Amino acid sequence: MGRIKRYILMLKLIYRGGYAKADYLKKIHYFKHQGEHCYFQPYNFGTEPELISFGNNVHVASKVMFINHDITSLMFEYMDDNEYEERYGSITIGDNVFIGANSTILYDVHIGNNVIVGAGSLVNKDIPDGVI
Repeated sequence: MGRIKRYILMLKLIYRGGYAKADYLKKIHYFKHQGEHCYFQPYNFGTEPELISFGNNVHVASKVMFINHDITSLMFEYMDDNEYEERYGSITIGDNVFIGANSTILYDVHIGNNVIVGAGSLVNKDIPDGVI
C-alpha cells in the first residue's frame, strides 16, 4: 500500500469508533482474516496488515502495536557490509481475545482462544488457549 493511501486510510479510521473501525477494515479486506464482532481502538496496524489474522470477538484496546517484521538486518548490513535477510512473520489471534492498552504483539506469534493480554504486555511467543 502506498504511503499516501495509508495516510488516507488512517484519517478515515482515526475518528471512527472501535466497532465501526473493525467493520470498515473487514469490508475492505485489510487483514489476512478477520472474524465477526471485532473492536479495534488502534488505527495503525503496522506495515504488513496482510500478515495479521483475527478470530471472532476480538477486542483490541488503544495504542496496541502489531510488529510483523524485524529490521535489525538493516543495521547489521551497515555495520559490517554483509547482506542479511529481513525477517517477517504472521500474527494470528484466536476467538474471544482481549488485548490491553499499550501492548506490543511481535511476529510469528499465535494467541489462542479465550485469552486476555494485560495492558502493557510484550507478546513475543505463542499464548495457548484459556490464558490470562
